[in-house]
Amino acid sequence: MTKRLTEVAKKAGVSEATVSRVLNGRDGVSEATRTAVLTALDVLGYERPTKLRGERARLVGLVLPELQNPIFPALAEVVTGSLAQRGYTPALCARTIGGVSEMDYVEMLLDHQVSGVIFAGGSYALADAKHDHYRRLTDRGLPVVLVNAGVDELGFPRVSTDDAVAVEQAYGHLRSLGHERIGMVLGPEGHVPSRRKLDAMVQAAGWGDGERECVERSSFSMEGARVAATKLVERGVTGIICASDVLALGTIRAARRLGRAVPADISVVGFDDSAFMTCTDPPLTTVRQPIETMGQAAVDLLVTQIEGVGVLQDELLFEPELVVRGSTAPAPRR
Repeated sequence: MTKRLTEVAKKAGVSEATVSRVLNGRDGVSEATRTAVLTALDVLGYERPTKLRGERARLVGLVLPELQNPIFPALAEVVTGSLAQRGYTPALCARTIGGVSEMDYVEMLLDHQVSGVIFAGGSYALADAKHDHYRRLTDRGLPVVLVNAGVDELGFPRVSTDDAVAVEQAYGHLRSLGHERIGMVLGPEGHVPSRRKLDAMVQAAGWGDGERECVERSSFSMEGARVAATKLVERGVTGIICASDVLALGTIRAARRLGRAVPADISVVGFDDSAFMTCTDPPLTTVRQPIETMGQAAVDLLVTQIEGVGVLQDELLFEPELVVRGSTAPAPRR
């Protein structure tokens, strides 16, 4: 008991006497302090006293695939700030290679009796991945919001960038510069946002089966993109649209290793407009996701569910913006 009081007091930033007053339901404690103590109790995995268990924790999970890609810390900043303004405490869960899995995080969040969960870049976006842990959330009736496209059958509200508009903008930009042979570096075969981007490219470019050689798949890593983009450059592609900024940076690296200059020989367009893309060499032309608007919308959707106002099952699509910088230029003369 003494150890629990000490840990909770340290986590909440209050005295052990204050923690004791909260746990015993005594007066003389502000509502903000009381909430901080109960949240600390939840985060540390301790059970609430019986008389306090009826109060649902104001704790919300934010599950991200990684923190190395700058777009995810940017989203986390928006979501955690918006949650705090609404009186909720965010619990950030970032997966790592060989570390805690998304499924494990779901179990941990359920154990902590969270009020809801926001997912970004999870296995919900992979058609061939296991989705049993999401169904556990559905069975519990727990409010959930997904950021960016996922498999339809899960039925969760989604806040997404319009992939079709993103590709139309990127393709239109490269065509205006005179590029005729345009390729794509996309995520894995079952990645739903990448599927949407490919469908949009087929529509915009009028591709038949023969043009599919202008598409290469990759993991969302610079090294994976380097391998994929090398094949496209060797096939004579002069403009490459990538499914993320990280893939775009790997593509630039591939071009340079083949002795090609960017953008004089190869033009590259990314997707995200994550931090520091103005500082790359050359600065990256990319399609900007409206992360701030999307993050706030995700929190709004989640809080609406938590408060029992209603659930919007439709997918909210947000329009991206093409940001032209130094990685694209007129097509090289043949």
